[in-house]
Amino acid sequence: MGKRKRVPVGPPPTTAGEFGNALIAAAPGDADRLAPGFTVPAELAEAADRVGRQLIGRACRGGWLPEDLHQAARRRLDEFAGSYLLDALAAYAGQFPVVHTDWQAQLDAAGAVRWWTETEPHLPQWAAKHILTPSEAVAAVIDAFGLLKTLPAVTVVLPAPGTPLERPARHHVDEKKLGRVRALLAKAESSTFPEEAEALSAKAQELMTRHALDRVLVEAAEAAPERPAARRIWLDTPYTDAKSLLVHVVAQANRCRAVFDSRWEFVTVIGDEDDLDSVELLTTSLLVQATRAMIADPAGRSRPFRKSFLVSYATRIGERLERAAEATIAESPELLPVLASHQKNVAAAFTELFPEVVNKSVTVRSHEGWGAGRAAADRARLGD
Repeated sequence: MGKRKRVPVGPPPTTAGEFGNALIAAAPGDADRLAPGFTVPAELAEAADRVGRQLIGRACRGGWLPEDLHQAARRRLDEFAGSYLLDALAAYAGQFPVVHTDWQAQLDAAGAVRWWTETEPHLPQWAAKHILTPSEAVAAVIDAFGLLKTLPAVTVVLPAPGTPLERPARHHVDEKKLGRVRALLAKAESSTFPEEAEALSAKAQELMTRHALDRVLVEAAEAAPERPAARRIWLDTPYTDAKSLLVHVVAQANRCRAVFDSRWEFVTVIGDEDDLDSVELLTTSLLVQATRAMIADPAGRSRPFRKSFLVSYATRIGERLERAAEATIAESPELLPVLASHQKNVAAAFTELFPEVVNKSVTVRSHEGWGAGRAAADRARLGD
C-alpha cells in the first residue's frame, strides 16, 4: 500500500475537523492516541463518518463498484476493517435517492446495508457490534481509509451514485437461458464421468451462441443498437495471470474482448450484456473444474507445474469453444455481416476504454504440467 504519513506525536485532536485530518493522515499506530479512553469521542465518530463518505465517493467516481470495493477489502483488509468499509459504502449510497439498478444490485450482493440507528453516530455502534475497544475500532477505520486512499481510477463500468444514468439498466437478459446455464454448469462441476465432457462442452457453447445469434437479429432491426457494456471479473490468487488467459479465451469465443489488470488481479470484459453473463458463468465453472483437476493430479504440487497446467488448460479450452461457436455460426451464414458489425462495435468500445493495451505472454516451464492441463481441458464441461 505504500507508506502513510504519521501524525506528529502530541495532544489528541479536539474538534471534528482536526479528527478528520488526523484520520486521513494516520498510520495504524495512531489509534491509541486518537481513542485513548473507554469511549469513542463524539467528534471522532463524526469525523469518521464524514471522511468515510468522502473517500468512498472519490473511489466510486473513479470507477470502483460495490463488488470491486468488496473484493479489494477481502484481499487487502482484515475482517473488521472490511466490515467498516462496507458500512461506509452503505452510508455513502444512502445519500442518493436513485442509483443505477446494477450498482444497487452489487451493493446488496456485497451485504452493504444501513443496519445502525441513524440518530446515533455509526462508529460507536459498529465498535459495540464487533465487541471492539475504541482503540481497536479506530485502528480498523485507519486501515480501511488507508486502502481507500490507494485506489487508482479504473474503467467506469456503471455510473456512480449522483451522476447521470447515461446507460440504462440492461433489458435483454434471458433469465430462462441463464437458468439452463446454471443448471448445466452445476451438473458439469459435480459429475465424475469425463467421457461426457466433449458433448456437454459443445452443447453449452452452442446454446450460448444460438442465443446470441437470435439477439443480434433483433438488434439488427433496431435503429440504435445498445452500446457494448463492461464488467470486471476478479481472480483469486495464485496464478492470476494464467487464470486471466482463461477469461480471455472464453471472452473471445463469446464475441467479447478482455484485458487483465495485474495490480488488482481483475479482468475487464467488454461485450453485450448477455455475452458478458455467458463469459462470467462459464469462466467461473471452468476455474472450479481446472483447480479441482490440477490439485487432484499426483504431479501437480510444484508452482511451475500448476501454472503450466492452467495456461495449457486455457489454451485448449479456447480451441474447443471457438470450434463449437464456429460450427453454430456456420449454420446461419446470413448473419455474418451482422456479427461483423457487432464485433466492430465491441472492438471500438474496447479501444476507447483501453487505448494503450500492452500484450504480455505467460511463461510455461513444465512440459508435464502442459500435457496434464490439456488433458484436463478435454475432460472439462463448459456447461451452459
